[in-house]
Amino acid sequence: MSGEGHPVLDTDGTGLKVTIVSGLWHHGIADGLLAGARRVLLASGAEVTEIQVPGSFELPVASKVALDAGADAVVALGVIVRGGTPHFEYVSAAATDGLTRVAIDTGKPVGFGVLTLDDEQQGLDRAGLPGSKEDKGAEAAEAALATAIILRGIRNSK
Repeated sequence: MSGEGHPVLDTDGTGLKVTIVSGLWHHGIADGLLAGARRVLLASGAEVTEIQVPGSFELPVASKVALDAGADAVVALGVIVRGGTPHFEYVSAAATDGLTRVAIDTGKPVGFGVLTLDDEQQGLDRAGLPGSKEDKGAEAAEAALATAIILRGIRNSK
């Protein structure tokens, strides 16, 4: 969690439409992720819309629909905390694999801001809240913007 190796990215979102899709579980942590993503996207000049879904399992389908409806990129935010059953593994795998599939199927970027945590403190450390060591919502937004800019450049060079 040092932030060492963090790349410098082009995040000028002028002309881009970006949708934040966020889950509602663990609202304290989720609210921090959302605030970080929102801050980066609004500063970028992108047109921003937001969709909230019940949980991380629903992130892929909502992201796919947002991208199919015209978004240039999605920032997917969710919080999954390990419990005493295999539920954690199923939801984590479904969200991760589903969002990867959405990006590949649409050819559009999905900023991955889904925290898979052993405990709540790990989320608080990564949520961009006062006292947090990292801001994974902001990082997911930066990645989505930078990738959308790269893809736009590739498409425009043809």
